[in-house]
Amino acid sequence: MKAASASARTLRRYLLGWALGVLVVVWTALIAFTWPTVFREARQFSDGQMIAVARLWLTAAPYRMEPGAEGDTPDLQHEYLQDVAVVAWDDERLVADTHGMVGGLNLPAIPAQGFATVNVNVPGLVPQWRAYSAVVRQDRHARRVVVLMDLKQRNELGKDIAAHVAVPALLVLPLVALLLWWAIRRGLRPLDNLSSEVATLDGFAGQRLDTQHRHREFASTVAAINALVDTLQTRAQREREFASDVAHELRTPLASLALQANAAQHDPSPERLAQLEQESLRAGRILSQLLDLARAHRSAITGAGPQVVGEVALGELAARLIARHAPVAFESGHELSLTQPDEPVVVQGQPMLVELALRNLIENALRHTSSGTQVEVAVWQTDEGRGVSISDDGQRQQAGSTAAEHGGLGLGLRLVERIAEELGGRLERDQGEAPMTTRFTLRWPRT
Repeated sequence: MKAASASARTLRRYLLGWALGVLVVVWTALIAFTWPTVFREARQFSDGQMIAVARLWLTAAPYRMEPGAEGDTPDLQHEYLQDVAVVAWDDERLVADTHGMVGGLNLPAIPAQGFATVNVNVPGLVPQWRAYSAVVRQDRHARRVVVLMDLKQRNELGKDIAAHVAVPALLVLPLVALLLWWAIRRGLRPLDNLSSEVATLDGFAGQRLDTQHRHREFASTVAAINALVDTLQTRAQREREFASDVAHELRTPLASLALQANAAQHDPSPERLAQLEQESLRAGRILSQLLDLARAHRSAITGAGPQVVGEVALGELAARLIARHAPVAFESGHELSLTQPDEPVVVQGQPMLVELALRNLIENALRHTSSGTQVEVAVWQTDEGRGVSISDDGQRQQAGSTAAEHGGLGLGLRLVERIAEELGGRLERDQGEAPMTTRFTLRWPRT
């Protein structure tokens, strides 16, 4: 199991591989879309800058064009054309003013070095421009240049480039969603396959999940499911054994009832009728035990009434059951006694189930031992656990329990064993301490 788990693939690595594969495809597609777009926009932007420089020189002295003359030259128009103006001074002497805007500039608002956004009050020009000023000093001469660019065109250019780059990304978005959906579906296929195997698993038929060729993360889940299947199989086997015991226990008194009834028709003697009554009572006791167990389980499931899990004082319960069975013990010649410590012994459980288990053990001792037998109920508590024991010094009447003849516990003891497991305890059987010859113990481990 460990070797198979160590060699198994991990689901994390599996999903990571598919996710990385999708990312590679997405980025490849995005680059395939955007790379040509960016190169085209860069070339267009460079061409626009070249045309802007050409217009700048054409408008500069001594070849200054008349305003509006560029409209007669279509080659000077471009979608990325930026209107650039230059104002230059040489030792505070104006030497260049390409757009005739020096009179509308607020020169004190423009720093000697750096960028600024300025307003230009010149008819025919946009009011806002982006300005860059630079000053160079050499040999006692100072030259200052202010380059201005139309702010509106600058913003429009940014929006245009952003739109050209964003459109491919938007076109790739549906592809990304489709690939991610496919990758997640493909990556979770092992989980879907496991769910399908679990859905078709027949635990009662002995089927188990294969632990080979699994992702490592599924190892604990598969082990837990297989453990659950084993538990179901064990419980199903116990149910079949219990049903077999019930059928065996009921078949004997019912068959005897039929024989005794047939015999009583021909010879209705008191002995025949007494045997008929005895077998009827025996079948009634079996049915009563089954009804008590079913009623206790139904109360545990629904939580109705007082049959909820709580604290049960074993000493008080034993005293109450001994008082209830005292008349029966007196009539059958049994000595029934109780020993318990001074401090109360309390266990957690469903009161009805605890009472049913203890009652069956007391009745088992009274029914299957001869007259004169001493039956002792002992409530005890140690460091290892706590519980109650029913001991007797008589010889068991094997004829009284057909299941015992076949190596079983008998229906009453089978009920007690099942109840003990329901309550988190166990039923133990030994010879007890002398002079006792048989002892049944309900034991709860110390929590």
